[in-house]
Amino acid sequence: MTPTIDDHAARFDAKATAYDDSERPVYAACASLVIAAADPGPEDVVLDLGTGTGAIALALADTAARVVGRDISEGMLEQAMSKAAGRDNVSFGIGRFRDPAYEGPADIVVSNYALHHLDDDEKREAITRISAYDPRRFVLGDLMFFDGYPTTDPEHDPAVDDPATVGALVTMLTDAGFIITDVSPVTDQAGVIVAERR
Repeated sequence: MTPTIDDHAARFDAKATAYDDSERPVYAACASLVIAAADPGPEDVVLDLGTGTGAIALALADTAARVVGRDISEGMLEQAMSKAAGRDNVSFGIGRFRDPAYEGPADIVVSNYALHHLDDDEKREAITRISAYDPRRFVLGDLMFFDGYPTTDPEHDPAVDDPATVGALVTMLTDAGFIITDVSPVTDQAGVIVAERR
């Protein structure tokens, strides 16, 4: 049975307190690339979807005017809010890709290791929703297959993950009005795509 959003939220709630201490080198490499590619300026508002414990949001808050983090897991958001204590330009709250519960501007949208939990139709809906913010840049770090779908894949759990091929993601992004300015593989099963507004 395909996990629901509530199933994913409960799974991340359960691991929230230890999440930052877990060894995930590919995730960390993607996160570093996402932070570098987002490159917000002092006037930019950044929307971080699937913010988790807020690592990327907090890094971007050092240079952005404001960062808004959204996640489905209350446990992960508690960790993010604790780390953000005393910072006035970053906020966190419950939100989903297709319903971020955020109505403000978003000059830059980022996401790392979250979109792959959606099936391809849901990914397309999520990218369409992101496009509606009219950001000048969308940076996606995630599980993505650079060489077709592997028969065995140590990078993800097929029971809970549904990565797409890079080609499928590029098509979804261009269909939503973005142009692809960079694709950086981290492994043959993970990488970062930078999409900009036409």
